[in-house]
Amino acid sequence: MPTSRDDPQPSSTARPQRIETSERLFAEAQQVLPGGVSSPVRAFKAVGGTPRFIERGAGPYLFDADGNRYVDYVMSYGPLIAGHAHPRIVQALQEAAMRGTSFGAPTQLETELARRIQVAMPSLELLRFVSSGTEATMSALRVARAFTGRDAIVKVEGGYHGHADGLLARAGSGALTLGVPDSPGVPAPVAAATIPVPFNDLDALESALSRVPVAAVILEPVPANMGVVLPAPGYLQAVRALTHTAGTLLIFDEVITGFRVAYGGAQGHYGIVPDLTCLGKIIGGGLPVGAYGGRRDVMSLVAPSGPVYQAGTLSGNPLAMTAGIAMLDLLAEPGVYERLERAGERLHGGLVAVARQYAVPAYGARLGSMGTLFFSATPVTDYASARAADTTIYAQFFHGMLARGVHLAPSQFEAAFVSLAHDDAVIDETLRAADETFASFAGGG
Repeated sequence: MPTSRDDPQPSSTARPQRIETSERLFAEAQQVLPGGVSSPVRAFKAVGGTPRFIERGAGPYLFDADGNRYVDYVMSYGPLIAGHAHPRIVQALQEAAMRGTSFGAPTQLETELARRIQVAMPSLELLRFVSSGTEATMSALRVARAFTGRDAIVKVEGGYHGHADGLLARAGSGALTLGVPDSPGVPAPVAAATIPVPFNDLDALESALSRVPVAAVILEPVPANMGVVLPAPGYLQAVRALTHTAGTLLIFDEVITGFRVAYGGAQGHYGIVPDLTCLGKIIGGGLPVGAYGGRRDVMSLVAPSGPVYQAGTLSGNPLAMTAGIAMLDLLAEPGVYERLERAGERLHGGLVAVARQYAVPAYGARLGSMGTLFFSATPVTDYASARAADTTIYAQFFHGMLARGVHLAPSQFEAAFVSLAHDDAVIDETLRAADETFASFAGGG
């Protein structure tokens, strides 16, 4: 449960939370921000209640404005692999900030970070830094269309690639959480140029590629925005073969999986070489950053080398580059991913076991340090089966865990992430909280 920030250890016994400050701050925020938030899922619409306003993070913990402490498994939706406020990253940022926060000019930091990324992911022969994952995906699609001379794109249902117009068809993340099928404000011709296909369905992909000339297929190799869904054996390899035959570029959106599931991302884990790759805030140590890159012949079309225009004053921001270098150097150390694998198995395997102990329908999907506990009696393999999970039970589980000091995403359709700061004691405390929460379902507590 949440405790005072001065308590030495969190307790696993539920008690009334102090949330008066968060309630006041949320009421104030709704006067100036749509829905009181800067990103939809944060408003707790899917689970009910009042979002907690966070003051600070440290290691595996968050502390809210009311003095409550939580074990955090959102981890800023994935990038904080080292935990909150890791000393090495904080020190590097402090030193960089003293030299200036933005220049609008090249720095050697960009080259240094780009080289680290290329070592991890050799498919990125050239890459361009931007300020967000959304910028990365929209820019990658622009260059793919220019390279192929085609307009249509194929995306996987339930995949979330940012809020660019053409990518909101059957999108995951907040769009799926809030039940928004397709966003108003997207021009019909733009929506018509996007062909959604189910994940893990090769027949649907082959059919889409045969109907019209397709510039690119964009997908998360391991979707994490409809909850974590694993690719069927051989699926990604077949996608690679189908796109190659069709003359279609394959874009891996590794905004979440890049450096999370393995140092070389999902493409390294599965041995796939995409044509283009999109990366996000992980490569900035959690700061706002993104990148897209891939084949030299494709990326050479990007201005100023070629005619495809894309620019941004904050692209290659020195603070984000500095944090990214510190993060990637830390992740390159021996044993890091073995530790993350063990922590991921301990948490996600434990949650499934506890749920089933109380006869709660549960299906767990995990790769490395990210996973999702679906409240489903059947396996989750695509968008349709993810949507069939019981969101009412998830809302009960979410609030039961929050009352016991565990901060999960306020949506069934997101991932839970462990970090290097989540040791056995922290995870075991989480599993005890889950045990109490599931026990309360039967007892009505």
